[in-house]
Amino acid sequence: MRLLLLQTAAETTAAADGPKISEALSETFGEEFAKNANGVHKFLDDLLTGLIAKLPIVAFAIIILIVGMIISKLTVKLMGKALDKSKLDLTINRFLKSVVKILLYVLLVTVVLTMLGVPTTSVITVIGTAGVAIGLALQNSLSNVAGGFLILFSKPFRIGSYISVNGVEGTVTEINILYTKLVTLDNRAVFIPNGTASNAVLTNLNHFEKRRVDNIFSISYDADYSKAVKAVETALGKCPKILRDDADKPFIRMCAHSASSIDIAVRVWCKSEDYWDVYFDVIEFVRAQFIEENIEIPYQQIDVHMKQ
Repeated sequence: MRLLLLQTAAETTAAADGPKISEALSETFGEEFAKNANGVHKFLDDLLTGLIAKLPIVAFAIIILIVGMIISKLTVKLMGKALDKSKLDLTINRFLKSVVKILLYVLLVTVVLTMLGVPTTSVITVIGTAGVAIGLALQNSLSNVAGGFLILFSKPFRIGSYISVNGVEGTVTEINILYTKLVTLDNRAVFIPNGTASNAVLTNLNHFEKRRVDNIFSISYDADYSKAVKAVETALGKCPKILRDDADKPFIRMCAHSASSIDIAVRVWCKSEDYWDVYFDVIEFVRAQFIEENIEIPYQQIDVHMKQ
C-alpha cells in the first residue's frame, strides 16, 4: 500500500509544482514520505535526462556495430578469396580465416564499448580478466587451441591427408581452432580435439607419394611352391596400378610354415591414392590364378592320432 501511495505521489509531483506538492505531501503523509517522493522524482528525472542525452551516442554505436559486422564479413570473404587464389596450404588457409574472424569481432566490440563511454583501459582490463577466468574454466579448450597452432606450424598432416589417430582412421576434411574433422571410409564424421591430435601417436598414411601393400597367401603342403610363386607373378601382372620400377619390384617369398599351410609374403608398391584398389586387386587376382592353375588353398587341418 505504501509503494502504491509512493508511486501516486511521484506522479503527482511530476505533474504539478514541486514545492507546493511537497508541502501538501508533508502535511498529508508526513515529512519523511515527502522526502522519499522527491527523491524518486529526482531519480526518474535524471535518468530520463541522461537517456535523452546519450540517445544519439547509443544510436550511433548501434549503427557502428551493424556496419562493423557487415565490414567484418566482407573482409573475411575478400581475404578468403585472396587466400584461395594464393598457393598457401589449404590447412593454413582455413585456419587463418577462423582466427581473423574472431579477432575482427573482438576489435569491433571494443570500439563500440569505447564509443559508449567505457574507458579503453577498463575494456582491456575486463577482457584480460575475462580471459584469465575463461582460461581457468576452459583449460582443455585452450589446450586444443594450442594444439591447433602446433598442427598448423609443424604440419604432421593437412587437409586431404588420410591419418590414423587413437584407433580412428579417416581423411582430414577440416582443421578448426578447436578440433580436426575426419571422414571415415564408411562416411562417418569423427571430430578429434586438436590437443589430442597434437599429443597422440599419429600415423599419416599418405604422407609420401607411394605406399607398400602387404599380403600373405597360403598354399597346401602338397602344392608346388615354385608353381605357386609363378602364379602370383602372373596375377600381379594383371594389376595395372602396381609400380614396377627397379626400386619398387614386387617381393614374393616364403614367410612361414604354418600348422596347415605354407605362407607366401607378397609385397608391392603403388601410389598412395591407389592403396585400397591395389590391395583388393591383388587378393582377387591371386585367388583366381590359384584356382585356374589348380593350386590348393588349404583349410585349417588337425591331425588326430588314435592310441589303442
